[in-house]
Amino acid sequence: MYTLGIDLGGTNIVAGVVDENYKIIAKGKVKTNCPRPAEEIADDMAKACFMACENAGISIKDVKACGVGSPGAINPITGIIATANNLGFKDVPLAKMLKERTGVDFYLENDANAAAYGEFLAGSGRGVNNCIAVTLGTGVGGGIIIDGKLFSGSNYAGGELGHTVIVVDGEPCSCGRKGCWESYASATALIRQTKAAMEKNKDSIMWELADNNIDNVNGRIAFDGMRKGDKAACEVVATYEKYVAIGLANIINIFQPEKICIGGGISNEKETLVAPIRDYVSKEIYTTMGKPCEILPAELGNDAGIIGAAALYKLYE
Repeated sequence: MYTLGIDLGGTNIVAGVVDENYKIIAKGKVKTNCPRPAEEIADDMAKACFMACENAGISIKDVKACGVGSPGAINPITGIIATANNLGFKDVPLAKMLKERTGVDFYLENDANAAAYGEFLAGSGRGVNNCIAVTLGTGVGGGIIIDGKLFSGSNYAGGELGHTVIVVDGEPCSCGRKGCWESYASATALIRQTKAAMEKNKDSIMWELADNNIDNVNGRIAFDGMRKGDKAACEVVATYEKYVAIGLANIINIFQPEKICIGGGISNEKETLVAPIRDYVSKEIYTTMGKPCEILPAELGNDAGIIGAAALYKLYE
């Protein structure tokens, strides 16, 4: 049995054919080329689907179910994207549009939720009933799994974990609030924190790592500097990990999940990132009854959204 998942991003559209073991056996990829009409993007999404099927040596008629993980506010029941700012979408009936182009039914979900579902089924979140996935990227994304089902509230817009405030009147956030967790724990925030430390410490090895150009700073610079024993880099990493841990402790106090999976590019640091966070969280959570929540690096990387999208049909069986 095959399913098909699409990761719809602002830069690329990636479709993947997934087998019954949640393994991607073939992909099709095209550029999103935003901004442009939704009809044109739907055309290319269908093209990516056919390309993935061709690369897998199957017909789209061999696919049991199809799903899409998309940015924005999405109603998974109607298959309509209410808003997706980076795509320029407003009230776009994407599921209907894709069925018209492919002949098969599509399920839609927010991209962070789709990635969380992928990690829950086939990544570091597998084997439990309650799991939360957190993605540390440009922002902080989140997906909540309760009793094996995605939770997004009464209006399908819940789970915005990055927009919980951890510092009153703190750093401004893109959402318009101040002090959001995203403003301190995202990769964007880490880069800002790294640059600020470099400006204060002109002798930091982080300058050398960035080729003496502050515009070259990325999410790895502080961690690489820490590994070389640079004091300023160590302070950046310790402070950043503390910010991440504060948000995770809040999540545990609210939901008490069995697992939290941390994704995004920074999760490539694996235990270098996660081990100190576990220690900090253990001192911050309100209570632990039974087995404590496991905090783990995500396993699936960019494939999580495809795998999760391909399996969305399971939520409606």
